Amino acid sequence: MTANRAWTLASYPTGWVTESNFKLVESPAPSPREGEVLVRNLWLSLDPYMRGRISQQKSYVKGVEIGEVMTGETAGEVVESKHPGFKAGDKVTAPSGWQLYCCLRGEALTRVDASKAPLSYFLGCLGMPGRTAYFGMKEICAPKPGETVVVSAASGAVGSVVGQLAKAWGCRAVGIAGGREKCDYVVKELGFDACVDYKAGNLFDKLKAACPKGVDAYFENVGGEILDTVLRLMNVRSRIAVCGLISEYNATEPYGVKMFRSILVNRIRIQGMIVFDWLERYPEANKALLELVAKGKLKYRESVLEGIENAPKGLIGLLKGRNFGKQLVKLA
Repeated sequence: MTANRAWTLASYPTGWVTESNFKLVESPAPSPREGEVLVRNLWLSLDPYMRGRISQQKSYVKGVEIGEVMTGETAGEVVESKHPGFKAGDKVTAPSGWQLYCCLRGEALTRVDASKAPLSYFLGCLGMPGRTAYFGMKEICAPKPGETVVVSAASGAVGSVVGQLAKAWGCRAVGIAGGREKCDYVVKELGFDACVDYKAGNLFDKLKAACPKGVDAYFENVGGEILDTVLRLMNVRSRIAVCGLISEYNATEPYGVKMFRSILVNRIRIQGMIVFDWLERYPEANKALLELVAKGKLKYRESVLEGIENAPKGLIGLLKGRNFGKQLVKLA
């Protein structure tokens, strides 16, 4: 009998996540019931939102409870189907969690065409991170040609797409990232106009030099001191999409916002965003992003760990900024 391996939540983290917060369990692979599909997961996506799912604080969706399989999206292959919309061999993405096999209702799966792009891309630039960048930019940042768009965590799965969309839409794209290597990648490989290394110090002056006309739109992934710094450079009637606050996810006390006055003085529009709010428009984003990939206008980088046993290590590294691009675990 085929064995399934899954990571469950063993305890809620206090401060930084540790490997002891998770437990690896083994059981027989499940069998699909009527209307269900058995998926063999080949890739697991690791994302910053997972930190919030293992917190007991209020969030936009239900968190993971002790003993439950850790939440996460996967890309894999249908092994057995009892749903008319899927057959064995179909490639799909699914909310399977951190495990090798999963049975889900067919309605929970999304079939993808792995002949048009690598399967793993559908967890990154062609998946949730790409759609997050697309809707956050189009609906909240709403940049006009010639405007300056700044994005934090610029080399990450979401930030890298944000900057490339800004360029594709005729804007000046400025990234903020940690380390010279990441900044060089953002400018030389992704085509941003500039990228500032927040770890090198003097962030305000360097960002001001990179944005001589100020900042018209800011896509926030980090929060804390970086948000305060960008607020000092925002233009009148500028826009901020708050997508993530990774600098605070493991903090015992939030940094807060010290430059709140800038929001008043510059009449800044700030909106938090969760990609699920545009669920009905996913096909629109999928089509637009796939066209950019096909034309070579959307480049993508992955950090890959091998084996499901390394999933906790991958999440911890992601939360500490050790990844370079989209963090994945190759399951098979």
